[in-house]
Amino acid sequence: MRKRITPGVRLSVGLVFLAPLVGEFLLGNLPIILLPAVFALAPLYGGGALLIREVVRRRGLGWPNMVILALAFAVVEEGLTTQSLFNPNYADEHLLVDGFIPALGIAVPWTIYVLGIHVFWSISASIMMMEVIAGERRTTPWLGRTGLIVTGALFLLGAAISTAITMSEWPYTATAGQFTATGIIIALLVAAGLLLRITFRPRPGVAPSARVVLIATLVAGAFFQGPTLDLVNLPVGAGVALWAVDIVVYLTLLARWSAKQGWSDLHRLAIGAGALLTYAWHSFAQSPVGAAAVAVDLIGNTVFSAGAVALIWYAYRSVTARAAVADMGVRDDRSVG
Repeated sequence: MRKRITPGVRLSVGLVFLAPLVGEFLLGNLPIILLPAVFALAPLYGGGALLIREVVRRRGLGWPNMVILALAFAVVEEGLTTQSLFNPNYADEHLLVDGFIPALGIAVPWTIYVLGIHVFWSISASIMMMEVIAGERRTTPWLGRTGLIVTGALFLLGAAISTAITMSEWPYTATAGQFTATGIIIALLVAAGLLLRITFRPRPGVAPSARVVLIATLVAGAFFQGPTLDLVNLPVGAGVALWAVDIVVYLTLLARWSAKQGWSDLHRLAIGAGALLTYAWHSFAQSPVGAAAVAVDLIGNTVFSAGAVALIWYAYRSVTARAAVADMGVRDDRSVG
């Protein structure tokens, strides 16, 4: 007799593949003709997202810890595996030209942007969407101890694959000082993400509607992605300031709203949906890596955007169906009473 695949395993597998699809393909960074590369990207992106999610939920921690560990993941990927924070010729894009700080060997705009997209999209948005779909399993571990060990090994394998691919395509080695500083930052972030218990006391009032949260997420996403487009020619300092204000204001709003009465899965879905829809429109302005034809690029962007909309719709149907069942149970209880 076959052993039945548990819901936790299905959710975990979904997250392992959703993270790279969001992080590279929905973004528009990779064209659809490179879709098989998702299997090479899944161990790093998906393994990292699942590892972060499982560790946080096992320790009974919340989203502030998730975000901190997502930042640690971003530093691992861009500081150690791809070294894009330090490599002036990474992907032949000359990403360190604007806002370069010689003493640190990094460019402030690229550092903020690339770390930001991993934190808020590759990791957080992917986890948020899968947890919304998970329903009552949203805050519980999906894997046992063996699954957690396998996930950790998967992440390490992904980091090794990413490093090997990067070194073969764009050979570069950061300085010993850069590697040391990066390692210290990662260690501090991991320690903070695992040990700090960040909670928000309930606030008076009722949370705004999910529609308001969706609009706020779309606006915040537009401000974050806007300065990266050629259509928006902002000075370096103005772009960096806009990013900083955007991030602080948005996270502050979420912290305040989520501490109010009525915050639900529908609000969490609004956050995830807003993030995915931001990447969807951004993909049509993003130039993909590789020599994909314009038509192929547009087809791929359309396919992945449609997939994002389908996932959002599926999650919405799941949330509303659960709410309907819960409401029916409440009415039944009242009738019995």
